[in-house]
Amino acid sequence: MREAMYWKPLGNNRVRCLLCPLNCIIEDGKRGSCRVRKNICGRLYTLNYGKLSSMALDPIEKKPLFHFFPGSYAFSIGTVGCNMHCKHCQNWEISQADEKFPYLQDATPEGIVSLAKHHGCESIAYTYNEPTIWYEFVLDTAKLA
Repeated sequence: MREAMYWKPLGNNRVRCLLCPLNCIIEDGKRGSCRVRKNICGRLYTLNYGKLSSMALDPIEKKPLFHFFPGSYAFSIGTVGCNMHCKHCQNWEISQADEKFPYLQDATPEGIVSLAKHHGCESIAYTYNEPTIWYEFVLDTAKLA
């Protein structure tokens, strides 16, 4: 758990999450629509920082990025939670889960960059759920990549 970025206090231990367009107003002890940003005593925390539900080596064309390093591989990573609730989501088992998902693996930004390089990946894809809801981890990893 880590304090979240992009939020503001509203008084009475309520906060407004400013990370996505939903701008959730979150009461103390409650979570936003994404299920992974929680108000604890008037401060917003991200519950999925460094918690990965999925990792894979994917051809870049699967992303689908046909003209971005053609023939290369992307190191694809994802976590739990999502601010969208699409009826036909192909990844709903993970995107609609929370930090209690039984198959989460701990990861660090340094570890992800190291794994991507080890496997010869030209890029890192933040995928399987909406990347904005784990912005802090995405940002920390991207800065190192």
